[in-house]
Amino acid sequence: MTFNLVHDVQTAYRKVIDSMSRPGKITNLQEEASKADFHTGYYPSTEVLALMLLDTEVTFKVFSAHEDHVTGLLNQFTYAKAGEADQADFIFLLKDCSQQQLEKAIMSAKIGSLTNPHESATIIIETESVRMGTDLVLTGPGIETGHMVSISNVDAWLEIRNEKNKEFPLGIDIIITDANHSILCLPRTTQIRKRVKE
Repeated sequence: MTFNLVHDVQTAYRKVIDSMSRPGKITNLQEEASKADFHTGYYPSTEVLALMLLDTEVTFKVFSAHEDHVTGLLNQFTYAKAGEADQADFIFLLKDCSQQQLEKAIMSAKIGSLTNPHESATIIIETESVRMGTDLVLTGPGIETGHMVSISNVDAWLEIRNEKNKEFPLGIDIIITDANHSILCLPRTTQIRKRVKE
């Protein structure tokens, strides 16, 4: 089957919006990802997000051991322009990016301004699992009481992310993809803390 740039992108978009409006809700892009044919060597769900998010009006930055190759493919398929992390609208932290790259990317990401808070970055992070890992408690808009999630490798970026989002409405939004095509969204309005085990 071939990826349909209209139907499949719309379906994926609805899933992402649902997940973003209900932080902690895990949705799955398996159906759309099975049709993605970028062949970047990374998660097909990340490729779906790239097709959904990137166009000629936005800029992006890739952090990966094969950064130039992936950047070229994303540009070829979406016509979006590559830029530096501090100017990029979308930042892709792929599964083989280093700890140093990850920290640099999040610290550099733009957080918008008080007059234009929407001019901030959305960061897409590939991780092994959004169902197993460090136990976290999410609170904030869209969450009735507190929502529990477990995300692998979250210790690598959680503290930096929380620091970037301390002055609402400024901040960054994060979309996490995993090896099973699951996605989990963490908008800037969500407070995240590690679960304290009793």
